[in-house]
Amino acid sequence: MKKLEHFIYDILSDKAKKKRVILLTAVAFALSLLMFPSKLVLAKMLPGKSDNTFSIYIDTPTGSSIDQTKAVSECVIDSLQKEKEVMNIELFLGQGIPLDYAGLVKGASMKNSENVAEISVNLTDKHHRDEPSFLMVQRLRPKIQQACESLTKGTSIKFIEQPSGPPTMASIVVEVHGDNAQTTRRIAGEVFDILRQTEGLVDIDIMADEEYDKYELIPDKEKIARSGLSVEQVNNILYLAFEGMVIAHKNANNAPDQIPIFLVLDKESKQIAKPSIETLQSKLSSLNLMNTAGMMVSLGEVVTIKKVKSNPMIMHKNLSRMVNVIAETDMVSQVYPLLDARALMLEKFEKEYSITKADFSTYMFDFTLEDKKTHEQFLIRWDGEMKVTLDTFRDLGAAFISALLLIFLLLVIYYKSFVISGIVLLGSFLSLIGVIVGHWVANWFTSETFFLTATSLIGFIALIGISSRNSLLLIDFAKSLMQSEGIQKRRAIAIATATRAKPIALTAVAIILGSALLAGDPVFGGLGVALISGTVAAVFVSLLFVPVLMDNAKAMDFEKKEEIVEDHTISITR
Repeated sequence: MKKLEHFIYDILSDKAKKKRVILLTAVAFALSLLMFPSKLVLAKMLPGKSDNTFSIYIDTPTGSSIDQTKAVSECVIDSLQKEKEVMNIELFLGQGIPLDYAGLVKGASMKNSENVAEISVNLTDKHHRDEPSFLMVQRLRPKIQQACESLTKGTSIKFIEQPSGPPTMASIVVEVHGDNAQTTRRIAGEVFDILRQTEGLVDIDIMADEEYDKYELIPDKEKIARSGLSVEQVNNILYLAFEGMVIAHKNANNAPDQIPIFLVLDKESKQIAKPSIETLQSKLSSLNLMNTAGMMVSLGEVVTIKKVKSNPMIMHKNLSRMVNVIAETDMVSQVYPLLDARALMLEKFEKEYSITKADFSTYMFDFTLEDKKTHEQFLIRWDGEMKVTLDTFRDLGAAFISALLLIFLLLVIYYKSFVISGIVLLGSFLSLIGVIVGHWVANWFTSETFFLTATSLIGFIALIGISSRNSLLLIDFAKSLMQSEGIQKRRAIAIATATRAKPIALTAVAIILGSALLAGDPVFGGLGVALISGTVAAVFVSLLFVPVLMDNAKAMDFEKKEEIVEDHTISITR
């Protein structure tokens, strides 16, 4: 340790070397922070989670037939069956899959229409697979979408993975609020187009029913009465022919309940070749009912066909009408595509609307549009996993600041010095250099992006206490040497650094070995890397940077002034 003592003392004795240490530390800290805007290190709530299953949501345009939805579903299944890691596939046509973790907020349990389908895909065990499920999804998504979405124009195929954190509707959700339904849908369409142009976003969809033409069959009560029929008869035959209904029951010895007998026209009979009033009229004319006089009456004579627009679903949130536009991220953080898309939206909407940005402290990315002509207002609000990410990082940042303040107050009470307390905190805070650089280095050794996650910030907050301990060891030991042994300050700092280097290094090794088990975990890998790399940086900061600050701090002058005065008094008496 004598070599380390001489090395530290040599630095403390040379002003140029001290300035060099401070400058190098400041440059390292600045460069590490620049890794965020330069995108060398990316931040995200939680990384991708490799699981043994994922789901595929199929949404054909509203009004599509079950046959169209089935054709798209079979195309997807054919592509999946070529994957050797796929064990089995289950199709739920016209409904959602049994409720799972992801489907809690995605509304899977409420799906019940002909234009939707969900596919559950089970994979081989993740421990026996070379390819994680999220990388498989990333590979299959463009291939399947390109092959199958074109079968029915307007089809949306979305790949849904089990989240590693709290489930959300999507990675990015843009809520378009407004009272004017038509204008709200138009703005939502413009938002959809912008998200499609944004790099890193996939599975983009508008959560609103498309407006389409449909045909209403209206029983003509006057004609029905003159024909000797009843409205109930007409309604029943229409429903029986095209939808089907139970007409009787059958008893069986082996069945505990009656078995219903269901009657419906066969597929060929109820199909309509072309959606038009003439074709539908021809189909109704082929159906006949017997009246009270025993005569057959054609349904086409007593039913009027009317072409109307569909009634799209109306969505509300907090009593405000809205349309959701959703998007998933393709192995990137949500924040960066959000910033790009938001900038494009502001640029596009400012030509037609007056834009008012929301309060930064609450909804920092939201903005309000006011039509320059009609003065109608529309709110663009951001939600989804992106908002959870921002809220989590904000809360962890607040926890970090609170931890710093509490540690600082305790140190001020103990040392009765703001300068010494500041040295301890500054040395602890600089461990952030190692946390950021560690994630950059870890990204080299992983096939996917290694994000700085919420668990990484938890590791950094934990490092504050460990790093503070290193500085406290040096300060207390140097103080003891100066007060008890009367050693000059620079020499005392050098001795304290050399003496405490071994326990500091051993503590660091123990933390690194303990954290190495976490580094390979998909969720807590950020915590492990933050503890490992942050601890390494904390050691160098404690043994080089903190001694320089201690030497420059006048608060570290602990010489025995009272004893010097007494000795001086005795010499005068003599």
